[in-house]
Amino acid sequence: MRPVTVTVGPLATASANNICLTQTPTAAAGFTINGALASGGVATLDTARRVLITPTGNESANTFTIVGTNASNMPQTEVISGLNATAFYTNLDFKTVTSIALASNAAAAITVGTNNVASSSWVRFDDYALSQTAIQATVSGTVTYSIQQTLQDPSSPTNPVNPYSVAWLNTNDTAGVNASTTIQSSYQYSPAYAKVTITAGTGSVSTVFTQFGVAPY
Repeated sequence: MRPVTVTVGPLATASANNICLTQTPTAAAGFTINGALASGGVATLDTARRVLITPTGNESANTFTIVGTNASNMPQTEVISGLNATAFYTNLDFKTVTSIALASNAAAAITVGTNNVASSSWVRFDDYALSQTAIQATVSGTVTYSIQQTLQDPSSPTNPVNPYSVAWLNTNDTAGVNASTTIQSSYQYSPAYAKVTITAGTGSVSTVFTQFGVAPY
């Protein structure tokens, strides 16, 4: 596999209501997208990043369906369960948000916005190449990040999962977990996908994954 480079960040300052200002939406109407990032009923984020939902009431029996686009401007939908007066956020990164629906009427006021969490594009590894992979994550600015991987595949012909249900694990190399500086690392096995996730800061991380050549047979 040729070297693949993915970048996440930089992130603009987060705001809990820059997608939807405080409102108590109904299941029939859904949210009005009217935050600072909204224009014509569509919120456009600075970069693809998580969508943060902050309820003031008990939404633990409710579900929220966020519709928009990803970093490649492709349509994207995520269904997420609510919590009891506790902020929660999507597993996928959204570049735009075009609608947010609820399964039932909101219990109390809610805002929708952004936090400081965002992931790079996913890197798909070559099933027919050698497993060893060299990694370099290069930091710009102030940022905390982790290299993550999964063995699950939404495109699997036998065991597909929804993209927002994929279970991501931090790398076994502790230097690549909650890191803040440039590092080199490696995989001794090939995951299905890898990505880099920022959890704090406003900087960026550019990461190169270089999987070794075609496996001999």
